[in-house]
Parts: sequence; C-alpha cells; structure tokens
Amino acid sequence: MAPKMTTSERRGYQQICCKNKLMMVIAADQRGGMRRILADKPDAQQAIDEPTLGRIKAAIVTHLANKAACVLLDAVCAVPGVVDSGILARDTGLLIGLDASGWDTDENGYRISRLVPGITARRVRELGGTGAKLMVYLRADRPDANSVNMQTIRDCIAEFSAEDLLLVVEILTYQLEGESNVDYAKAFPGLIVEGTRISLNLGAKVLKLPYPGNADACRQITELCNGVPWAVLSSGVDHEIFLGQIETSMNNGASGVIAGRALWKDCISLNPEKLESRLENVASRRLREIQAILEAHG
Repeated sequence: MAPKMTTSERRGYQQICCKNKLMMVIAADQRGGMRRILADKPDAQQAIDEPTLGRIKAAIVTHLANKAACVLLDAVCAVPGVVDSGILARDTGLLIGLDASGWDTDENGYRISRLVPGITARRVRELGGTGAKLMVYLRADRPDANSVNMQTIRDCIAEFSAEDLLLVVEILTYQLEGESNVDYAKAFPGLIVEGTRISLNLGAKVLKLPYPGNADACRQITELCNGVPWAVLSSGVDHEIFLGQIETSMNNGASGVIAGRALWKDCISLNPEKLESRLENVASRRLREIQAILEAHG
C-alpha cells in the first residue's frame, strides 16, 4: 500500500502545487551546475563565490519563481536570504535542498550522495521551509551500489516524519565507467522505474524523477506509485524538448513539474541587467508554456 501523507505533509504538498493541484516548482538549488553555466573555465567557476550565486538565485525568485507555486533553493547561499529580505513572495512555497554539490565515490566507482551539514528537518522548519528535497543516486540494477544511499533515504524519511514535515525524494541514476552510451540509454527507463520502486519501498511520499524515456515507463511509474505523486524534472534539456516530455509524463499519470535549467540555463548571467531581462522575458515565457500544459491536465 502506498504511504499516505499526514495532515501536515498534505498541507505542505498543497503549498507546492498550483490551484489546479499539480506541482509547479522552480528548481534553483544548484551550485556547481550553476557555476559551470556562468563560466567556461574551472578557475573562473571557482571565482564565483556564494554571495554571487545568492544574488543570481534571488533574481530567479524575483523574476521567475514568484510566478510559480514554489521554489526549490539551497541553504548554502540562497536561504534564509531570500526570506529575510522579503524577496520570496508570501504565496510561493519553499522547498530546501538537503543534498550537497557533487558526490563521493566508493571503491567500486559507485556514487555516494552527500548532504549539506546541519540542514536537518528542524533546521528546514526554522528556515521557513514548506518542506525539503533529498536527491540520491541509485543504480537499481547493481544492489551493491545502493546500500549507503538507500540508508540515506531511509534516515531522511524517518527524520522528516518525526518532524511531520514534507519531504520530496529525488532519484537520479548515472552511467557506469566503461558502460557504453548505447547500453546506458537502453537501461535508463528501467533504472528510473526500479529506482522509483526502491524509493517507494523505503517510504517516499512525493517523488521527483527524470523523464524515464517513454510513455510506457511513465505508466509503469504511475502504477507503482499507486497514488504517490511524482513530478518530472528537466535534467537540463532544451525547453522545447522538455515541453514534449511534460506532455507525455502528464498524459501518463505525473502530478506536475519541478524544472530548473530548462527554464533558466541560457538566461542566467553575471551581468545583472542581462540576468533580469532574460529571466523576465525568456524564462517567464517558458514558465507560462509549462503552466498551460499543467492547466490542461489540472
């Protein structure tokens, strides 16, 4: 039986959804990925400090996320700044990312997810969060790859349940060293489906998932979820491609969208005027197009 939200979790879930009861969250919790977009060379990327990222994220909130149901931010350089400064709109929900940038690697080359130190369920509540998002890497076809990350999911679910606070579990997978692009692409839908199964078995109540590659895999995920809502993430694909992925996902049981780079990857800039202009005129238009798809399914 699918895990059921408590009243408090349900209230949090309502606050990350639009009036049509579908999730519409702007993801802007990236740090390393955002630096790589802003600068080509490693030295230049390292020179982009946390206050600079914080200012860019504040602009994303002002010119984009305040037009959505919710924003996903990090507590490293974005929160509590956007709350204390009054930038985050009173009607916009706030998910706080638990995961640190990057990952560790074990002796077999498997990815081990990392968390930001000190960002507990209680701290998320203290920061004004509607809830939190946990991202973990899974290779569902390699049981020996997942024990540490599964324990992370298990521990975070238990902690947030004790605090009675919404937790969104995000599952990503990855290509193994020596695995061909063809083999990985062939395995990908099944990896996402089985990663979903693992997460549900551990008690996840809301899921954030990559587009699993086709309509059949979306249907399999929805059947596995059995009422647990799942949102499709953009994985940084171009906006036009993502629109098609959203349509297929929604037609096959998804409960909304948690989108980041597909909206803003070519809009963010170290130039404040360019940043504000492109967020307001380009990213916001893209958001409206996503919202139109959700409205048709609401």
